[in-house]
Amino acid sequence: MPAKVAKSLEPQVQEEPPPPLPKANSAALEFLATIGKEEVELLYFSETLNMISENSQILGEYSLDIKQAYYQGLDGNITLSVLVHATSRGQLEEIPCGTSISGYVSWNLETYEQHHHEFIKFLPLPIDKKITLLRQEEDMLITRILKEGEDMKTDKISFDLNLMDGFISESANLLLLRVMAWRQNVPNSAKFLTFDEEGKLCHSTYENLGFQTIRVGSQQAEALVIEQTMHSDEDIPLSWQYYLLPDGHLVKRIQVGSPFCCIITKLPVMREEDEFEPKPVFEKKPLDWEEDAELFSIFRDRKEELQASHSTYMRHHPEAQTLISDFLLFLLLRQPSNVVTFAAEYFGPFARDKQPLPPFHSSNRPSPFRSLETSSPFVSYAKLEKMESFSEEKIGENSQEES
Repeated sequence: MPAKVAKSLEPQVQEEPPPPLPKANSAALEFLATIGKEEVELLYFSETLNMISENSQILGEYSLDIKQAYYQGLDGNITLSVLVHATSRGQLEEIPCGTSISGYVSWNLETYEQHHHEFIKFLPLPIDKKITLLRQEEDMLITRILKEGEDMKTDKISFDLNLMDGFISESANLLLLRVMAWRQNVPNSAKFLTFDEEGKLCHSTYENLGFQTIRVGSQQAEALVIEQTMHSDEDIPLSWQYYLLPDGHLVKRIQVGSPFCCIITKLPVMREEDEFEPKPVFEKKPLDWEEDAELFSIFRDRKEELQASHSTYMRHHPEAQTLISDFLLFLLLRQPSNVVTFAAEYFGPFARDKQPLPPFHSSNRPSPFRSLETSSPFVSYAKLEKMESFSEEKIGENSQEES
């Protein structure tokens, strides 16, 4: 019986864990935390640049517009945000191409939603690429649609929002450059997050290259040069150089290694921050209307107008003068200590809502206008009515007993 030969076991190769995702450093997070609504509102404007080849031939146009807008999220809530819209259209070696970026970002450059569309109408094999970023409750959903000729490929991937602190999308990047130019401050040590060409997270850095004089026609201006570099883990770094005026206007943009650049044709009017003067404080002055000619004239005219109106009324109503004379005569005869109560008792019978008095009204019954706390020797009106009703009941009972 042949002996069994033991099989040699092949060593199992353990799969290496995926490399950890890059993270933004503290310098980047601190810089983003300082950006607020008041500063961003100073950067709302649009601009247009020409795409020029190396031999100064105009290839197309690049436009950028940043403005305030309302964004409606997936939950239906409407949020005031910043809308960034950039487009470029042109021809490279007579091949039409273009890029469009439209995104909603918050005041501290968090991306709510972004749509990126890029196309090259190359006759044998046209390429059309669309990338959509959509912020959800706990993650960021990225949808990539690549169409090459008739073939179309769709990929979807999501990232946890907790791992995307310091993320700068393409639309947020255009606003961030204006903020740096307005502040004249570039955080060279900051490492932000962005997506590379394959849709993977990588670091993005900004470097201050100093100032350079830009001449446009017969005009010239000092521009701050900022170089942005995207550090992909699977490809060579990509760099762009932006020439920015102190108010945030872009005068020139170069992609390192590209055969064309974008440049303005006319220097814009420099924008400056509005300075509001404090409101003047006027001290309160005493008003002496008798010495003021205008006020005294108004007072005199009004006085004469009232006197004429009163005289006219008294002529049309002579009974008023008779009634007042009778009351004054009665007042002087009685000379009461409380004139107000006396007047109320005198004119009380003329009240419309007053109930008619009984025919045998007691002359000693006190006035209802007098207070109970006064030292009047009379009892109150309510008590007197109770006493009269009680007396009438007693008289009725006695008459029944006698009968």
